[in-house]
Amino acid sequence: MTPVLDVRGLAYAYPDGHAALRGVDLHVHAGERVALLGPNGAGKTTLVLHLNGIHTPESGTVAVSGLPVEKEHLAEIRRRVGIVFQDPDDQLFMGSVRDDVAFGPANLGLRGEALEQRVLEALDQVGMADFRDRPPHHLSFGQRRRVAVATVLAMRPEILVLDEPSSNLDPASRRELADILRGLDVTVLMVTHDLPYALELCPRAVVLSEGRVVADGATYDVLTDDALMRAHRLELPFGFDPRVTGRPTGPESAPPAG
Repeated sequence: MTPVLDVRGLAYAYPDGHAALRGVDLHVHAGERVALLGPNGAGKTTLVLHLNGIHTPESGTVAVSGLPVEKEHLAEIRRRVGIVFQDPDDQLFMGSVRDDVAFGPANLGLRGEALEQRVLEALDQVGMADFRDRPPHHLSFGQRRRVAVATVLAMRPEILVLDEPSSNLDPASRRELADILRGLDVTVLMVTHDLPYALELCPRAVVLSEGRVVADGATYDVLTDDALMRAHRLELPFGFDPRVTGRPTGPESAPPAG
């Protein structure tokens, strides 16, 4: 089966000569939820910016469901790969929640009832349909993050990329967002330093360090590999031990095929 995300030999250096990615291989299949972990400066953001063509590889390739991430395909790639930024205010700029969620589909040409249905469908997925007429700046931070997710879901992406989705959320908002993400029928790539959240939501984890993939496996196995964690500056929060919390159970805990 063709991976929904297929990264092969990806290398990239910034104009100052800093090599941010050094031959990254990453293959994600439809329906997976994968945590992308690593210390600051590991290359996580640089990798994400290649997934929808913001950066162009120096060498290597990126493809989404078989479609190369190249200039002539960018409009379709950016529909297929939706990125939810860490700060929801980077994505919310219209006068109402409805208008923010409608912005992307309207740019695809949707109008009238079809557009309204797309907006309500996306807001229903994040539990924010009752807030569609509210100005985004009147919402709580957690509510704004959920609306930011809806703006991406309204494009019906194949891959949902989340940049630090749990940051600055209170415990209730953190739990609510986790429940939403578990219920989405979409492939998820979650960039996070929140290792308990990664364990809760993502059966698989990929560790990036100094521009290279240094681990790829079950999240529980990654987080309980003490040598790996120390070598790549990954630290669990005080008092959190996956061995005590327990390995996730159910079909999602199985390693990915292929």
